[in-house]
Amino acid sequence: MPFIRCMKIETKVLHAGIEPDPTTGAIMTPIFQTSTYVQAAPGDHKGYEYARTQNPTRDVLQKNLASLENMNFGLCFSTGMGAVDACVKLLQPGDEVVSTNDLYGGTYRLFTKIFEPYGIRFHFVDMTRPEQVEAAVNSKTKMIWAETPTNPLLRIIDIERMSQIAKKAGALLVVDNTFASPYLQNPADLGADIVMHSATKYINGHSDVVLGALCVNDESLRDRLAFIQNSCGATPGPQDCFLVLRGIKTLHIRMQRHCENGKTIAHWLKNHPKVGEVHWPGFEDHPGYAIAAKQMRGFGGMISFTLKNDSMDAANAFLKNTHLFSLAESLGGVESLVGHPASMTHASIPKAQREASGLKDSLIRLSVGIEHIDDLIADLENALSAV
Repeated sequence: MPFIRCMKIETKVLHAGIEPDPTTGAIMTPIFQTSTYVQAAPGDHKGYEYARTQNPTRDVLQKNLASLENMNFGLCFSTGMGAVDACVKLLQPGDEVVSTNDLYGGTYRLFTKIFEPYGIRFHFVDMTRPEQVEAAVNSKTKMIWAETPTNPLLRIIDIERMSQIAKKAGALLVVDNTFASPYLQNPADLGADIVMHSATKYINGHSDVVLGALCVNDESLRDRLAFIQNSCGATPGPQDCFLVLRGIKTLHIRMQRHCENGKTIAHWLKNHPKVGEVHWPGFEDHPGYAIAAKQMRGFGGMISFTLKNDSMDAANAFLKNTHLFSLAESLGGVESLVGHPASMTHASIPKAQREASGLKDSLIRLSVGIEHIDDLIADLENALSAV
């Protein structure tokens, strides 16, 4: 489809990289549940040799994701952490990475517990202040790693500014776009070299798959990452790729409802007498509002907040009394979830470091689903009445 770059995302989710199956005409990409492929003679095959290296279902998903991010190439991994792992394996001992100090706990754990012992150094700074990034960059800096919006404090990082700093340093800029999804934000358009997703979340959207993805423009960078993908083997199965392709088809309409519900709940929480701070980038008084309005097409369905009674007892009382907001890890599904970052998604970050970055033990995180807004607010009101 040579005109694919001109498509709107609402069309791309249904058609980009996707063609009817040439053998049957099936409009849905088949699940190629095979581990190997027959060759006519040694080296004479139809483009597929072994399923860790290539799979037709995965190929379609990779093309689709690349198109959604306005990039040339996509690579899929068995998990989001597998995608993060592949990125860091681009580096060598002695290289350095500058990252945000408000970071998903699993990424922090991988950086500090797995890769630091191999001689890669990580600097965690407040990336909402570009001067801190510039101060941390040196001749050994080979990668700048950003999340925006950040997890879990919903801070906004200026991607274009990070790109300028990275290019000046000769470093790669990687942007974790999980919280926004390609529907709300395209980091490559602002200068990112690699866009990473936990496709488990909004991209799949149905809480039934674990999968990661990287998108890039540079072919040589794609080749390096594909070598890591194949050599290390963190590749997804065709069933998971099929399910993510299915989920992507409704990404645009799901994200519209996530944003609508998120906006209503954020404002409702902000005006509730029992609620303290509310973190959501759509508030005009949010420190990152202007940047978010510039680089995003909406403000998403992720919200975090504290209670006026800023204690763990109060937070626990709230968490035990939601019903539609299920207490669970993860985010981005059609159903609403509530989490406690300090003991769940960010427990691997030391308490002192969590608190230094502003992540209080009493912080509550919401992934606002697509249920009827009246029911969601009634559920939150019921839980707050128990505080």
